Amino acid sequence: MEVIEILREASNRIYENVKDLAGTEQAAGDFGIGDGGDISRNIDIVAEKTVLDYLKEINFECIVLGEECGRVELSNNSKGYVIMDAIDGSANAVRGVPFFCSSLAFATENKLSSITDGVITNLSNGEMYWASKNKGSFFNDKQIKVQNKEPIYKIVGINISGASTDLMKRLHPIFENHNHTRHFGANALEMALFARGLMDIFIDLRDKIRIQDIAAGYIIVKEAGGLLLDANLNPLDADLSYETRVSFIAAVNQKILDEIMSQINK
Repeated sequence: MEVIEILREASNRIYENVKDLAGTEQAAGDFGIGDGGDISRNIDIVAEKTVLDYLKEINFECIVLGEECGRVELSNNSKGYVIMDAIDGSANAVRGVPFFCSSLAFATENKLSSITDGVITNLSNGEMYWASKNKGSFFNDKQIKVQNKEPIYKIVGINISGASTDLMKRLHPIFENHNHTRHFGANALEMALFARGLMDIFIDLRDKIRIQDIAAGYIIVKEAGGLLLDANLNPLDADLSYETRVSFIAAVNQKILDEIMSQINK
């Protein structure tokens, strides 16, 4: 079985197991701090267990890097890393806000740039985004590309959750200049929407984002033709460590990147 098919099946199983859990009392609970640094909720635990059980069932030889469970070695002869944020947007999921997803990716080495496959599933409706290296990005069964026309409304995705005062001051011109700004509470799913052509740029400069949050989005954005850069506007890359935190910018082209960055850097 191809790696992308394994990730897609695992993602489908997550959806089946959590679709009726979101927004219920059973979704919450406090299971302590996960390896990613956030409180683990019951819906997170159910989703991660679904993936781990499936990978064990098919004897997939890998090392799992999970948001809650941490590093789980499923083989002494690993083919690579499954990078898992089984529920991205846990706060939305617990409250029942219909914007949360699963994010699963596979990397052959300990680098973001070695990711070969990724799947993001919108867990409120089962819609799936997926990509494999050099094979394009897809929304369900339709190939997708980033926006390539002059949009009627320019949509700027921007994550400012927990942003510092200094960062808010830097970003203020983006809001002041009548850009249509959005943040929905799940970076992975927002990267998928960007890859689908529904946003023009997505910005997260907080130096807080974990690799698990963006691993699948990384390959989906790249295969959809998007630019994916770090805070210094260099190609985005990082190791897969739990200590790693990154900033990133996804842009449809150099023109909008220059336009928005000129506002930030005034």
